[in-house]
Amino acid sequence: MKKGKITIHDISKELGINSSTVSRALNNSSRVTQKTKDKILKKATELGYQRNSLASKLRTNKTNTIGVIVPRISRQFFSSVISGIEETAYDAGYEVIICQSLDNLEREQKLIETLLSNRVDGILISVSTQTLGKDDFNNCKQNETPIIFFDRPYNIEENTNVIIDDFKAGFEATEHLILNGCKNIVHFSGPQHSELYKRRKNGYLAALKKYNLTIDFNYIIASNLMKSDGIENAKKILDLSKVDAVFSANDVAAISAMIYLKDKGVKIPDEIAFVGFSNEQISAVIEPSLSTISQSDFKMGTVAATLLFKQIEQKTTIKEGYTKILEPKLIIRNSSQKIIL
Repeated sequence: MKKGKITIHDISKELGINSSTVSRALNNSSRVTQKTKDKILKKATELGYQRNSLASKLRTNKTNTIGVIVPRISRQFFSSVISGIEETAYDAGYEVIICQSLDNLEREQKLIETLLSNRVDGILISVSTQTLGKDDFNNCKQNETPIIFFDRPYNIEENTNVIIDDFKAGFEATEHLILNGCKNIVHFSGPQHSELYKRRKNGYLAALKKYNLTIDFNYIIASNLMKSDGIENAKKILDLSKVDAVFSANDVAAISAMIYLKDKGVKIPDEIAFVGFSNEQISAVIEPSLSTISQSDFKMGTVAATLLFKQIEQKTTIKEGYTKILEPKLIIRNSSQKIIL
């Protein structure tokens, strides 16, 4: 038995059949009879032959591989989206390369270049908080590589986006606090250039307006919504007067703020109620458990992947903007249940 990798020529030599016929049989060519195919396939299995998938992919100019870029894989939301993508990809016969940008534009652009150089058939991305320009993904267009944006809307007019109704989510979260007796509600917002955080903020403002509550822009605190930002935001809350609730645009900042305020003797939710956003796993087990918004994360992954595969298979990209909007869901837990006397 030959040591090392078995080739088409080895099968050819064993059977006394020319290499071209062996190659056609292994590629299921109609030019080879079924009897000969069966004979060649049997011998290939006996010898332990493995097809050179890379060579096959290069011949067809299709790798059956897609790239996925998220800000942080450690976030429960993005992990769940990736699960939806991977399951859909597996069923469709695609492999998935997963990358994280860490919310850094330079890293994100390098990842795009790496994926393109690896000849992926398409890309799914939730852009970094530093991604601003409309031309940041021109290299994908130049390569005619389909790209779909999810969670964080990007250049809606020209691209395919899969998002939730962030305005509705912001409105419902704030309305829930209002209906539980809160009147002075602080909003932890994200970077203000982000369309996603603008929409959540606008939902918050619309709820205040509907219930004729005073809008104080000092109550809108913008940050990157990291753990450290939540602590700094909590310190600012203690310097504001009459704050009785917080709607945070993510769970991470909400939870770190809650912990800090509890350490300072603030009673949650009786003195300050909280609603977060994204339904991280820890939000259900922290004390008190955090009311939050579920973003249909797994479904977002399946929908985004399905749209991408459709574009790949049809060899078309949507020229004008198409946005698929998924419904958010308010999950009510203990952090927002004030005792109304």
